[in-house]
Amino acid sequence: MPIDAILFDKDGTLFDFADTWGAFGRNVLMRLAEGDLRRATELGHVIGFDLEQVTYSADSIVVAATADEIAATLAPHVPELTQAELVDLLNSEAATAAQAPAIPLLPFLEGLRQAGFKLGVATNDSEAPALQHLESVGIRDHFDFVAGYDSGHGHKPGPGQLLAFSAHVGVEPARVAMVGDSLHDLQAGRAAGMTTIGVLTGVAPAEALLPMADVVLPDIGHIPGWLAKN
Repeated sequence: MPIDAILFDKDGTLFDFADTWGAFGRNVLMRLAEGDLRRATELGHVIGFDLEQVTYSADSIVVAATADEIAATLAPHVPELTQAELVDLLNSEAATAAQAPAIPLLPFLEGLRQAGFKLGVATNDSEAPALQHLESVGIRDHFDFVAGYDSGHGHKPGPGQLLAFSAHVGVEPARVAMVGDSLHDLQAGRAAGMTTIGVLTGVAPAEALLPMADVVLPDIGHIPGWLAKN
């Protein structure tokens, strides 16, 4: 069935995960540890982040979880802060994280819109930082729909955000492609009855995505070519 709408994950999909979120991880941990490098390193182990290498493990909770879930994981190790305070800290650091586009996004998105596709973003990030990230690289207005985990539609791997996008743009799920770099994205796509496209600009390798993906591509720039052949 032809694809009329495309829904993108944000981190690791529109933006390269490692280049964008490495500095964020280090900054958050150093703030929580009040500059104590050893404690920051220990907290990094809790969330799957190597402070020295500034890299995330493939199973890091930061890759696909919400700010609430990350805060809940950190909370037992940071008793001086409430979970709500941890969420606020994560969101404030996330909002100012410099974004590294996976490809030149403006011409890519303009090309899709000119071809008639409806476009959206569904992220497990909070909505406010997500909007700031899109604004920061000048692409907010290219999307018909943007949802974070706190937008009222649930979060991935549940299909709520995806079905909300489908309803918002008036395109049935079977004619929508869900694009993401994690199993959460692709599981959500399958649950919503959408075509699933995996990309390798996150931390998950192709073999981890293949069971839930209709195709795995190097990055989103390969999507138009793939759609033209299918």
